[in-house]
Formats: sequence, C-alpha cells, structure tokens
Amino acid sequence: METILVFIVEDDPAYAEMLQYTVTRNPLFSTEVFLSGSEMLKNLHKEPAVICLDYFLPDLSGNVVLKRIREHLPDIPVIVISGQEDVRIATALYREGITDYIVKDHETPDRIQFVMKHLIEKFDLRREIEDLREEVEKKYHYQDVIKGQSPVIRQVFHLIEKATKSGIPVMISGETGTGKDLVAKAIHFNSVRKRKPFVTVNVSGYNSDYIETELFGYEKGYLSTITSRKTGQLEQATKGTLYLDEITDLDYNLQGRLLKVIQEKEFVRPGGSEAVKLDLRIIGSTRKNIGEEIVRGRFREDLYYQLQGIPIELPPLRYRGEDILIIAKYFIEQYSRDNRSPKATLTPAAQGKLLRYSYPGNIRELRAVINLACVMTNSDMIDDVDISFNSSLPHSDFLMEENSLEEYTRKIIRFFLQKYNNNVLLVAEKLDIGKSTIYRMLKNKEI
Repeated sequence: METILVFIVEDDPAYAEMLQYTVTRNPLFSTEVFLSGSEMLKNLHKEPAVICLDYFLPDLSGNVVLKRIREHLPDIPVIVISGQEDVRIATALYREGITDYIVKDHETPDRIQFVMKHLIEKFDLRREIEDLREEVEKKYHYQDVIKGQSPVIRQVFHLIEKATKSGIPVMISGETGTGKDLVAKAIHFNSVRKRKPFVTVNVSGYNSDYIETELFGYEKGYLSTITSRKTGQLEQATKGTLYLDEITDLDYNLQGRLLKVIQEKEFVRPGGSEAVKLDLRIIGSTRKNIGEEIVRGRFREDLYYQLQGIPIELPPLRYRGEDILIIAKYFIEQYSRDNRSPKATLTPAAQGKLLRYSYPGNIRELRAVINLACVMTNSDMIDDVDISFNSSLPHSDFLMEENSLEEYTRKIIRFFLQKYNNNVLLVAEKLDIGKSTIYRMLKNKEI
C-alpha cells in the first residue's frame, strides 16, 4: 500500500529519530530524514506531502529554506519546529502560510501527532488519502465479496443496496460463518460514511465490565489505578459506523445504557461529568433468533426496535443451492493465487459431493474444505475423493436436535417462510395448515 511521504529536516540526529517515530506511528505516513536544508531541497522532486522543518539549521536559514520550498511546492503543508519560542518569528511564518509553529519541548510529539491527524483531512492530502481509501472500498464492494446468484442472496444484495443509501441502523442475522461481518463492512464502505471509521466490538465471550470499558471508555481517576483517559469505541466511531457483533450477547443492564445513548445521542464517560456528543451509525449482528431472545427476557424489546432498522437475514449455505459451487470456485482461485499454484477444476463428482453436504460451518467451513482439497489433489482436477468433511462437527440432522414438537413446528414453518420469501399463503398451502396459524405465530414472535 502506498503511503504519504513526510520530509523531516532536523540537524540533531537523535531529535530527528524521535520525530520520525512520532510521525510513523500513523501507518498512513512514511518519512525521509535530512540533516540539512540543502540536502532536503535536492530531494523536492520526490514531491513529499508534508515537510517538518527545523527553523534553525546550520547551513541555511529557515526563511531561505521555506522560500525554496514554496517555489517548488507552493501548496505543501509545512510544520516549523523551533527550539525558541519567538512570537515575532511565529507570526511572520504564519503570514507566509505555514501550517503550524511548534516549540521543542515535552509536548512536541503530541502536538505533531495532532497536526498530522488534521492534515489528513486537508485538501492537498486528499489525493493520497483517496488512493488509500479506494483500495478499501474496492475490497468491500458487496457483489465482489459476497458471491452467489441464488434468489435468497439476490435479496440480500437488494437489502445491502438499500442500506448503503440510508443512514438508519441495520440488524444482520444468520448462522455462524455466513459472512455477517463482510455484509457490515460492505454497507459501511459503500455508504456516505465510508471516509470515516469502521469500529468493531465483538460482544460475545467477554464479561460486562470489559465491554462497558470498550464501549464507553473512562476518565482519568475513574479508579485509583487509572492514570489516563481511555476513549471508548462509541467515541472512536463518531461520524462513522459502530459494528456490534453478536449484540444479543450484550449484558442486559448494558443494553439499557446503550438504548439511552442511541436515544439521546450522547453519553458521559465513567468518572466524567461532561457529555460526549455522538454522530454514528450502528450495525448489529447476531447468530441467534432475536424474537426468541426477547420472549425469553434476554434481549430488550425497546432496544430491538431502536436497532432493527433494515433487517438483513443471511441464509445458511445449505439453502443456497448452486451458490456453493460459485463460492467453491472462488476459493480455488484464491488458493491458486495465494500459493502460486495452477488453478484446479472441480469434477462433476466433486461438484455433486459439495452440493449434497449440509455445511454446519457455512462459508467458513467450505473455505477450509476447498483449501484442503487443493492440497490433496495430485492433478489439476479436484475429484470427490479429494474432498473430505470433518465428521466431528455437528451436522444439521433435523431429528438429532431432540427439540420439542412445538419447537420442531416453529423450525419447519421458519424454514419454509425463508425458502418461499415470506409468502404466508404459499407456505400454508405447502404445509397444509391454516394461514391464520402462521399469522398468529408471527404476531406472537414465535417465528
């Protein structure tokens, strides 16, 4: 990935090293260091994006160096760093159009990081940032990262497109391994917020205290052991998107606090007193049935209505038919490219074997199966003997789940509603039951 070039002009090697470290803490930037003004001027043809200039150099005065810079690169941001706090010099330099005047002291690294952060948004850096961001946006174009042509996945594409053109929340549901995180990123990087942060918080597997700290941060002195402020993920996602992965695992009390934040669009950090204003979009995801979680008292209904926005349900791979082969061929191409090996072809027997399997691990499992098949084949053809499934994984054998008759009924109706695009009349006809039964179950959130 191409980075943004920063020239550092400083005659003290140790101080130049400190400046270099400070600037490159942001991976968007790369640096070149020059110990004299004349040496830097010889390299202006490299067209740096920013110049950090020591004003008092041994070979040339700061005014001369600045004048030469302006002759070659009239619009380039210049940050002047000086060992003397001279108001007259600073005022004169600001009139010449420098970006900032920083005095060498213990706060210099923080000042430089602050200035560099804001320079990223400046007009004369937009071209470089645009190149970096375009790579990300291309990477997450939804029809490139989500493969398939089945009716159920085309419906997902339709909803993603709606979501990219809207700013309301999105709730993504689906089994583990169906690609919920890819959908969330596709929505963000194709929306008006694509230039702003995409921040992920995985709620599952962590205790409530940790998640609270991650979301809200805290102020210095909140606890006796805390010596500095922590910025929470809510605040880091401002102007962008906060992706709450497995949101139904969020502690019930924290659900109430999150609801308040969404409604008021602000919060107070633990240990603080000032309100932090928020402007962000929330995308949630879950592997669970939210309706059932609400009925069982594990997820707040009022929070659900705040977050549901555009609901996107990702179908399990076993419901996607020929998409399995499309995705498998894509994984073969990936394997070939990553390992610099000839691209293999699936035999009809291999294709049939792939289509008959139930994929409890969904797309994630299919990738592992294909990678192993690419390793196991002794030719440029992948045959059925090269494909092996992990027999230790739980398969979706319907009767092995040992549910109650009521739960089996819900699962059957839910399956056919999904299969026939929520057409209640058609499902009632297929299952030979009254449509009022299905409507009642939908109304009572049983399915």
